[in-house]
Amino acid sequence: MKPIEFSQHALDQLADRGATKEEVIRAIEQGEEVPAKKGRTAFRKNFSFESKWKGKFYEVKQVMPIVVDENDKYVVITVFTYYFGGESK
Repeated sequence: MKPIEFSQHALDQLADRGATKEEVIRAIEQGEEVPAKKGRTAFRKNFSFESKWKGKFYEVKQVMPIVVDENDKYVVITVFTYYFGGESK
């Protein structure tokens, strides 16, 4: 596995989007690789969440880092999170 670096933008997005560096690294190492815009690569992995995010309960959190695949490393340029499942009330 290539080393993983984080851009400052990606680090800034972590807290805003509810992800951790550890989750991003696991998504890259264990998640599904999918193509992204501008020749970049995305990795997505679902995590059991069973908690509230912004006042609503969710069962699953999907973490999807977008990376630039350089010859000797992955550079995480941004991170997206998606929340699924939970109360239908």
